[in-house]
Amino acid sequence: MANILPDLIRIRFTYMLLLLGLSAFAQELPDTTQVIKPLRELPVDSLVVAGEAVPDTISRSDSASSTVLEAPITYNATDSIVISLDGKKVYLYKDAVVTYQTIELKADYIELDLQTKEVYAEGVPDSADVMQGEPVFKDGQEEFESETLRYNFETQKGIITEVKTQQGEGYVHSERTKKIDANAFILKKGKYTTCDADHPHFYLRMTKAKVISNKKIITGPAYLVLEDFPIYFPMIPFGFFPNSPTYSSGIIIPTYGEEQNRGFFLREGGYYWAASQFFDLTVKGDIYSKGSWGSNLHTNYKKRYKFSGSFDFRYNVNRYSDPGLPDFSRSPGFSLQWSHSQDSKANPFQTFSANVNLSTTSYDKQNSYNVQNYLQTTKSSSISYSKKWENSPFNMSASFRHSQNSRDSTISLSFPELTFSMAKIYPFKQKGRVGSAKWYEKIGFSYTGNIKNSITAREDEILSKSLVTDWSNGWKHTIPISLPNFNLLKYINVSPSISYSERWYTNYLEKNYAFDHVAQEGTLWVDTIYHFKRNYNYSFALSSQTNIYGMYQIKNPNSRIKAIRHKMSPSISLSYNPDFTDPKYGFWDSYIDEKGNVISYNRFANGVFGSATSKESGSINFGLTNNLEAKVAAKNDTTGAEGKFQKIKIIDNLGFSGSYNLIADSLNLSNIRINGRTTIKGVNLNFGGTLDPYATDTKGNKINKFMWNEASGLAKLGRLTNANLSFGMSFKSKKEDEKKEGEESTVEEVVYPDGRVEYYDFSMPWDFRFDYSLSYSKRSPYHDAQINQSLNFSGRLNLTREWNMQLTTNFDVQAGEFSFTTFNINRKLHCWNMSFNFVPFGQRKSYSFTINASSSMLKDLKVNKQRSWFDNN
Repeated sequence: MANILPDLIRIRFTYMLLLLGLSAFAQELPDTTQVIKPLRELPVDSLVVAGEAVPDTISRSDSASSTVLEAPITYNATDSIVISLDGKKVYLYKDAVVTYQTIELKADYIELDLQTKEVYAEGVPDSADVMQGEPVFKDGQEEFESETLRYNFETQKGIITEVKTQQGEGYVHSERTKKIDANAFILKKGKYTTCDADHPHFYLRMTKAKVISNKKIITGPAYLVLEDFPIYFPMIPFGFFPNSPTYSSGIIIPTYGEEQNRGFFLREGGYYWAASQFFDLTVKGDIYSKGSWGSNLHTNYKKRYKFSGSFDFRYNVNRYSDPGLPDFSRSPGFSLQWSHSQDSKANPFQTFSANVNLSTTSYDKQNSYNVQNYLQTTKSSSISYSKKWENSPFNMSASFRHSQNSRDSTISLSFPELTFSMAKIYPFKQKGRVGSAKWYEKIGFSYTGNIKNSITAREDEILSKSLVTDWSNGWKHTIPISLPNFNLLKYINVSPSISYSERWYTNYLEKNYAFDHVAQEGTLWVDTIYHFKRNYNYSFALSSQTNIYGMYQIKNPNSRIKAIRHKMSPSISLSYNPDFTDPKYGFWDSYIDEKGNVISYNRFANGVFGSATSKESGSINFGLTNNLEAKVAAKNDTTGAEGKFQKIKIIDNLGFSGSYNLIADSLNLSNIRINGRTTIKGVNLNFGGTLDPYATDTKGNKINKFMWNEASGLAKLGRLTNANLSFGMSFKSKKEDEKKEGEESTVEEVVYPDGRVEYYDFSMPWDFRFDYSLSYSKRSPYHDAQINQSLNFSGRLNLTREWNMQLTTNFDVQAGEFSFTTFNINRKLHCWNMSFNFVPFGQRKSYSFTINASSSMLKDLKVNKQRSWFDNN
């Protein structure tokens, strides 16, 4: 401080003399500005302010001879600001900032010429001779870095060296650039790349180019450079790169390639139309040299706070071989996908949504490039509208539903499907009651009405079906009535209920048996009578359930297991349905066959909502679920201290269920279903089975004799007709922060020859999972058992941070062979990706090897070698 104070006093004294007009005397004083001038000597006619940031502005009236600017220039610096004595130049040091309108320039050294309205900026070398604080120029949304910059605020022109700027998804590097106006640059020997590294791994060397900010980049002759190795062939005579920050219309360049069956192709080429801020439209097409072709229409739409969605329609015609040859085939197919969602803020009482996924079987098998689409055998769609009435129990919904199975190419359609419902109400409940409610006030009922019109047919026949004769339709009314619950023996909760359902149909069946005198054989005539007809049924039910707890205390003080708790949840219900085959209902009828037998039939067998039950039934349904868990002390504690226990589930769930028919004259007891679930050392184990309590005769038919009386040992419980078992395990490597104390770390220090120190994790993260499933079925002791077993394997291994390997396969144990298997290798190359996909066998046998730029802007900059599954015979 003692050394600096005399210099500050001298500077302050010099400044006072200048104010008094004694400039000659001031020039004779020793120059003290060299201490704060790191790059070059300042002129002796300069004023220095040091030690703090000093903001200043230059207004549009600084000089009478100067051109008037539209706004003041603002500048400041954290180290020092030096102003020449004539007031024409300003020198700024350390974190200097110059601002003019939307322009902002930052650097560690800036020279500002107030007379010419010109600014010069560059960085400052540190003690290791590394440049710091290099110029950063920002004008609105445009920003770039450079080594040096000279810019004129008045003409908006400048010279920039070693510039790097981002243009859209790409980056432009240039050794020397000329800024010719506010939005355009001209550069020579520039680089265009999508790699964000300071020294890009690849780039297009542009001999000359013009950059129009936020619009486009136009280049002259250019060639590709990979890892500093130039590739002169093929030479690009000119280039055009759009870099608009907003989407815009334009041509989509197709990809090219070759397939053995369909020939050379141009795929996914077309036009993109940026229609407005609310929607866009893409039209693309495929063409193959052997006659196949395809088209695609896609649009996205969105209205803020209202709705959003997308629509995609694809149509393909695949032609194989040549017309006239035995193996010639032509296969058209289409795919329709539509998704629509309503914003939750749009309307709380009305909603509309759509999720449509419809395609022909031929399209999925012949045009799917995605493995999941190929393996998918079922698809479904729904379009729905719902409405709620405010402050009322009523709501309504309407929907269109679709489902299809690609295995047998059947399609099921339901349109329209309307549902009107009323939430449960209590009509006898008194308003403003004081005290407990009466039993009749707890009686409640609800209503659901459903209208449905549906059909199921093959996809090549469904359009030719008649809406009147082939579609099934009806209206179903459901009215459940709940009666007051009550407790039996204090702990058993009993719930009685009554249910009523009614169906309205516009047609029903009539069957008559007649004799054909020519063929001397009987003929069954089935007629559909188109007339309104009701079909209804009602039932009564009484259900009860409770929970029973048991606890077993472990008396051994050295045991970590302190107690075992058993929870049982038994349930039993009674239901009754009248006999609706009685002629008084008119739901069933009969005819006499050629042998004189009376054959009963249901007039509403084709009804979309089914029909009333065929016979009187009264059944008792029963079930029991069990849960077993242990209370275990911590590993290092057997004292049983409070708060150091944990619960471990031994059996998550073990259940039994069945029913007993009170009306049937034999075989009253149903099969007993067993299911269970538990976890053993992190492995989820699921199992189940079905026990038939009745014995069989020598032909395998059930007889009215219990296995309890006919067999011995475990067979007394019943015949095991089917069983299933499944479990899965997953393994994965530990992360560095999960390793225990004493385990070896995989993070190592790497020291480079230049002194740099970096840390790398040499671990290989991995995960592996397998799932096993077994199913067993045996109809009777005289039939062979059918056993199916399968193993699913999936795994992933990261050899390094960039290398990734994946495997997915399935093994059929019974057949002794693998099913669909995929093997994938991916490598991240910073701005490039490498992938190898391999299907070793099966109908989708194929492989592909691709190295491509990561950016979608340069999606066609790739090396691709593949064998398509389309080439398989």
